[in-house]
Amino acid sequence: MTVDVLIAGAGPTGLALGIDLARRNVDALVVERADGLFPGSRGKGIQPRTMEVFDDLGVLAAIRAAGGGYPTGMVWRDGRRMGEHRMSDPVEVTEDAPYNEPWMVPQWRTQEILRARLEELGGRIAFGREVTDLDQDASGVRVRCGDGTELTARYAVAADGGRSAVRRAVGVGMTGEEVDPLPTLVADVRITGLDRDHWHLFPPRGDDQGFLTVCPLAGTEDFQVVARFPEDTAVDLSPAGVRRAVAARSHLAPDDVTEVRWASEFRPRTALADRFRAGRVFLAGDAAHIHSPAGGQGLNTSVQDAYNLGWKLGAVLGGADPGLLDTYQEERRAVAAEVLGLSTRVHRGQERRGAATTQLDLHYRESSLARESRTAPAGRVRAGDRAPDGTVGGVRLFDAFRGPHWTLLALDVPAPAVPEPVRVVRGPAHPAYGPGLFLVRPDGYVGWAGDTPAGLADYTARFGRG
Repeated sequence: MTVDVLIAGAGPTGLALGIDLARRNVDALVVERADGLFPGSRGKGIQPRTMEVFDDLGVLAAIRAAGGGYPTGMVWRDGRRMGEHRMSDPVEVTEDAPYNEPWMVPQWRTQEILRARLEELGGRIAFGREVTDLDQDASGVRVRCGDGTELTARYAVAADGGRSAVRRAVGVGMTGEEVDPLPTLVADVRITGLDRDHWHLFPPRGDDQGFLTVCPLAGTEDFQVVARFPEDTAVDLSPAGVRRAVAARSHLAPDDVTEVRWASEFRPRTALADRFRAGRVFLAGDAAHIHSPAGGQGLNTSVQDAYNLGWKLGAVLGGADPGLLDTYQEERRAVAAEVLGLSTRVHRGQERRGAATTQLDLHYRESSLARESRTAPAGRVRAGDRAPDGTVGGVRLFDAFRGPHWTLLALDVPAPAVPEPVRVVRGPAHPAYGPGLFLVRPDGYVGWAGDTPAGLADYTARFGRG
């Protein structure tokens, strides 16, 4: 089989990339070593910036219907409620940023929604097909799978997790550190005796038992249990072991855990791939960066990797300058490094969840794709920034941006002729942007900004095709 893009891994990263390529009519195949989608809740928090991405990819309504907001924490001690605890600092809703707080959807449900959207667009997933090795040359990538299948692609993407076989095959290392040496249990369970209006917090009791949290998973009847153990403990992932962990750290009895649906162990660590590109192979998601779960940054950074890479692959496959693909590593590795530091600080209690963890302020101002040619910008937006929402000439900007095209905002200045597929929105100056011309990339970032059209044609000729 020969395809344009082979994606290893059907997690949120691979599925989001598959969706973005499918809507660009790119012939892509997602291969997954497991026989089905990941069954657990692990990455349950969808940050506001990812909500904007999901709006563009056509899954926001399903994501909103499947989940809910995060509950307030409730601290317990010796079976008594000690008081509420706010889990994050509030973030104001504005016209520029219509989504202000993380939305809770268990990872397994997010993946079901992404899979349905991918298949709706004609995308394909091959389950039970594990990538074991690959080689590449100037014309393409040849991939070998454990079942003996051989596949050929013009490009390949490693979205196959922290132990990525594709990353190892291309010889890319990772550098990182242990964030917390204590082993941690995470499990999806059914529980009686706790309300679903709070995220229940059981602090350590001083008898060598670590903390326990029990969070109701929005849109389900399940709770997510997280329990930390002393260093060098062998964590028992059996249903009986999960029940004992809950009973030892709370007032609940083992039988109050009526069902254990999934369980896993992890030790929080951080790691960053030495590079995000090796020839025709790109690393994305956990294959490129591994986070502490604190602050809910991992899944979101991973989906945004896919969102950044998808339009660039589509453009180059459509005839754009192949050098465009170099900007994937240039932009995303810097962002991943910044977010890794943030998630580590949140884990260690050095920073609160809040405006920083929404990912709305991440930008590409230093990217070679950011061209700012205005002499005295009036608004706060610069080339490389996320393009805010708003209303211009009766048009909601996020509605105008939705789709695989570029968008030119002509605000209080005449709009020049632009090539297809660029949508033009005309109107008065907007407070966030000020007057001027703003070329918004397919991933919702301002690529070029100017007072006049000078330089716009050269920019679109290099980056705007496909």
